[in-house]
Parts: sequence; C-alpha cells; structure tokens
Amino acid sequence: MGAPRQIIMVRHGQSAANVDQSIYNRLPDYRIPLTELGVAQAKATGEHVRRQLDGQKVRVYVSPYLRAHQTLEAMNLGDLVETVMEEPRLREQDWANFQNPAEIADQKELRNAYGHFFYRFREGESGSDVYDRVSSFMETLFRHWARPDYAPNTLLVTHGLTMRLFCMRWFHWSVEYFESLNNPSNAETRTLIKDGQRYILDAPFAQWTAAEPTKTVMDAPEHIW
Repeated sequence: MGAPRQIIMVRHGQSAANVDQSIYNRLPDYRIPLTELGVAQAKATGEHVRRQLDGQKVRVYVSPYLRAHQTLEAMNLGDLVETVMEEPRLREQDWANFQNPAEIADQKELRNAYGHFFYRFREGESGSDVYDRVSSFMETLFRHWARPDYAPNTLLVTHGLTMRLFCMRWFHWSVEYFESLNNPSNAETRTLIKDGQRYILDAPFAQWTAAEPTKTVMDAPEHIW
C-alpha cells in the first residue's frame, strides 16, 4: 500500500488526573481512567475522525494507558478499524512511580527553568527520552507501511507531549521550537495529510512564545548567570 493518505493523532480525553492530580500518589499513572467528560470528548472526536476517514479503513496504534484505551473505545470507530495494536512507545512521559504531588510540583518548576525537552524527572524520563522512543516507533511504522495490505489511514491514540514530539521528529523541528509549543487539549486531534511526496500538518500547535521551526539555541537569549 505504501505510506497512508493521513496520519491522525488523538490525545486522550480528560482523565481523573486532569481534575485531581493527587490521584497520582495512590493510583499508577497507566491505570488512571477517563472522567465522564473525557468519555464525552472522545465520543465527539470519534464522530470527527469518522468523517475524516470517509468510509476508509484505518490501522490503530494505541498507548497502553487506560485513558488511551478508553478514548479509543469511546470513539466507536466500529468496522472502519482494520487492526488495533497496543504500542508502549506511544505512552505518556514517565514522571515517577507513585507521585508525591508536592515533589512533582517542585520538579515542574525546575523543568520550566531548565527546559521541557532535556529535563529528566528524577524517577522518570526527559522529553528527549520520549523523542528517542518515538523515533524508534517511526521505524516500525515505515516497515508496516511497506506491506501491500496496509490500511489507507493510520490513527495514533496517545498523549499530548508524545504528539508534539512525533511531529518534532517527523518535521525536523528544532528543540527551541518544540519548547515554544503547548500540548493539544484533551481529545484534540492533529493530522498529517499526504500532499504528493510529503506530509503537511492540518493545524499548528498553539505557542506560548514566538519561535520558528528552524530556531536553535544559537538564536535564544543569552542566559544570565
């Protein structure tokens, strides 16, 4: 079949931790469920994605986290789904095991000062670690796309940071540009649409500060010690 006509990415719907972050210290991150609102958000996104698919089949890769599986289930794509593959490399950034909210808050402040791409949580990953596993996943995608029976569409049900890093790797964005981007909202989509021999992104990520995709650390303001 070759490369699909579109690569649709979906962030999971609102989770219980989006409402109450103290849940991290008593429930493993990967077992945190959607809220009722999160399910409703995923249902609405499913209607949008079905219109995008326009009756064509899609192969789905889903993060192993409960909230991602529940999002896919609520999207209710039915017989449009050719295959569902759980893909651990699409998981959320690892922050810790059971998380102490106060300690995580301190680390978030450090991350904001140090940079989201390179800062590594003490018991978890840095953004660059997630970038590396997303790069590995892309190699798997290319092998799958080489199969003659591959569906004409790809769907990734994943997490906000992972979506940004997938696009960073795909479009060769700089670290400085990545640092300027915000996560998509819960159950929000981004789609890479095939345009000839390349892909274009259907909508940009919101930015909290101005930056261009080619901006590097050489263009950043000098750090004051």
